[in-house]
Amino acid sequence: MELAHYSDLASRLVNSEEPERGIDTLTSVDAVRALFGPSSQAGARVTEADVQRLRGVRTRLRGVFEAASEGDEVRAVDLLNSLLLEFPVSPQISGHEHLDESGRPDWHMHLAEHAATATASYAATACMGLAFQLTDLGVDRLGICQATACRNAYIDTSTNHSRRYCSDRCATRANVAAYRARKRLENDRSALSGRTDDATQPATPATDR
Repeated sequence: MELAHYSDLASRLVNSEEPERGIDTLTSVDAVRALFGPSSQAGARVTEADVQRLRGVRTRLRGVFEAASEGDEVRAVDLLNSLLLEFPVSPQISGHEHLDESGRPDWHMHLAEHAATATASYAATACMGLAFQLTDLGVDRLGICQATACRNAYIDTSTNHSRRYCSDRCATRANVAAYRARKRLENDRSALSGRTDDATQPATPATDR
């Protein structure tokens, strides 16, 4: 199974909203279909009802990432388990449409392609992928971007568990902001030190004329 791809569906759904910036891109059938991708069978069955349904799933998935980023592992797992119970997977072997070099089907697993609704299909697939990543990498690998005004979710797959931002862009902005803050502090301290030195200098005695 393409577990990395499946878990990516979870973060993509969560990140369709940027609450700190008042941005929500999940507003239409086309936006929902874009989340599924062009080759998804379930994506072709999206209706207007799925827009609101997926928004509800999005809120609950954000709760999983937020609990994990706050160090509340039990709550993160409980929240994800409740989604897994509500949206169970229906695995199916597929491959007729993908042939290898010898012309034989490239057999692989699909999850929940034939769920009752497009939302159920997306949620089941995303949550199962996230569950595999969580148990394989650890709950603390699920995070919320630490950049100011960004609350995007991410899955830290780095070897040294060093990721703190959702993207290189946010990491760069945070580093630049931190550098500028340090320089301002250094300049303020330098200016304060200069004023203190001036204040402690003995007064120049007056000269007789």
